[in-house]
Amino acid sequence: MQGRSIKPDDCSLHEGIRENGRRLGSYTPLPMAPSLTSLNEFRGYVYLLAQDQNGCLFLQKIFEEGTSQDIELIFDEIINHIVELMLNPFGNYVVQKLLDVCDEKHRLLIVRMVTNEPGMLVRVCLNTYGTRVVQRLIETLTTRQQISSVILALKPGVLDLVKDQNGNHVIQRCLNLLSNEDNKFIFDAATKFCVEIATHRHGCCVMQRCIAHASGKHWDKLMTAISRNGLLLAQDPFGNYVVQCIMDLKNPFSIAILLSQFKGNYEHLSMQKFGSHVVEKCLRHFEESRSQIVLELLSVPHFEQLLQDPFANYVIQCALAVTKGVLLSSLVEAVRPHSTLRTSPYCKRIFSRNLLKK
Repeated sequence: MQGRSIKPDDCSLHEGIRENGRRLGSYTPLPMAPSLTSLNEFRGYVYLLAQDQNGCLFLQKIFEEGTSQDIELIFDEIINHIVELMLNPFGNYVVQKLLDVCDEKHRLLIVRMVTNEPGMLVRVCLNTYGTRVVQRLIETLTTRQQISSVILALKPGVLDLVKDQNGNHVIQRCLNLLSNEDNKFIFDAATKFCVEIATHRHGCCVMQRCIAHASGKHWDKLMTAISRNGLLLAQDPFGNYVVQCIMDLKNPFSIAILLSQFKGNYEHLSMQKFGSHVVEKCLRHFEESRSQIVLELLSVPHFEQLLQDPFANYVIQCALAVTKGVLLSSLVEAVRPHSTLRTSPYCKRIFSRNLLKK
């Protein structure tokens, strides 16, 4: 967005700005953007100007084309209202643009304003507009003091942020931009609350980013925690993606833990919507698991139930496609006697794909 104005959606603020039920200001939006030479006319009203659609565009233009004195004037008038503006549909764009052009002294003051009250920065992150500003803030942090202050403010609410539709983007921005040690508070939470995060709609995305960005001891601890909960996660609508993410890395230590978790449970996993995807992945990518999987499936008392199962039938198809030799022969011999089921909605997939003619 640098180099051009950020254009907010068209909307009206005739009834004023509200945050937590409190009215922050009531005014009629400007009919048109003021001229660049008229900033002095708005001394004492810049805070209200920032909450107006045309006003926020005017202020952004000042940031791009005005003088350092203009920026100083705007900063002085909005710094004490910086949190309210972060939560405002228009004001948030002004704060984002300010972060792009301000100097280190101003940026440090902004950081102090949003971190001096416990829980304040977390509340801003959870807000639809606030999350955008905090992400921009993280992008522009330059000094150790600024980074440390933001981390300390985010740390107590990291679990809430990870699971929030707005807050999770702030955590992901930290993972993308901050160092491995700076992100320690995120990796520690991901390890401690592994199952809670991995089985959450937004948390599973953050967990996969943690796997991608962690290194050294943080990565080892995280991989161990996930792998040891592999059986539970493999059956979850979101957790199964985290398990598959680990499987894609093909780390011997993690794979060994996962396969030990799955051993003795392949029948159960195969008949589950999400677990069946994990079993198929084991068959395709881990040759050492194929014998165990096939033998467990062949030992099922009513093998024909697997053939007719809406999920297990795909596992059988996959096993027929990837196995060879004696293992394949055993599987084919178990399937063929049930050819009368070829008209079944799921069995016909097995018998119509020439998988038995290999």
